[in-house]
This record gives sequence, structure tokens and C-alpha cells, in this order.
Amino acid sequence: MESIKDKILKEYKKGNIVVAGIDGLQGMPIKEFVKQPVEGMLYDLNRDAATILTLIDDPKWVNDYAVMTVIIELKNQIKELEEQLTKQKGT
Repeated sequence: MESIKDKILKEYKKGNIVVAGIDGLQGMPIKEFVKQPVEGMLYDLNRDAATILTLIDDPKWVNDYAVMTVIIELKNQIKELEEQLTKQKGT
């Protein structure tokens, strides 16, 4: 019988992301997942500020909060680069 770990790692090898949600494990292509707004990504990953701060008694929250801020910054940088590229194509 295949373990959950093996199933998840197999999905990642296929280019999918697996998240634990209300309905259990859910998978989708990572390229599609990252197209959504950053708030949706963080919510789906249970890494939005509201969720992280409810786990303040677990020292892991510090790195979870750092991951959240890094994801937000990366999405902002992507948006800026896409805007610059659009401007360059328009000139």
C-alpha cells in the first residue's frame, strides 16, 4: 500500500502541489496554483497571517511568518516585472 508521503512526492514529481484542506488532500498543477492572488495562495497553504498567529505557542510560527512575507514579496516582484515587460512591449 502506497503511503501518503509517497503519493504526495509522486505528485510533486509530476509538477503538482498537494495541500491539506477542509476536504482532505487536494492537488493541482503548481503552475496554476501560483497564478492566483497571493492571499489565496497563503490561505490555501494555511500560511496567511491570521492562521499563523493562532499558532503562536508553536515556535515554528516564526519561520511560517517569514515564509508568508517572502511569498508576498516574490509575488510583488513578479507583478512589477510583468508590468515593466508590458511597458517595454508597448514602446
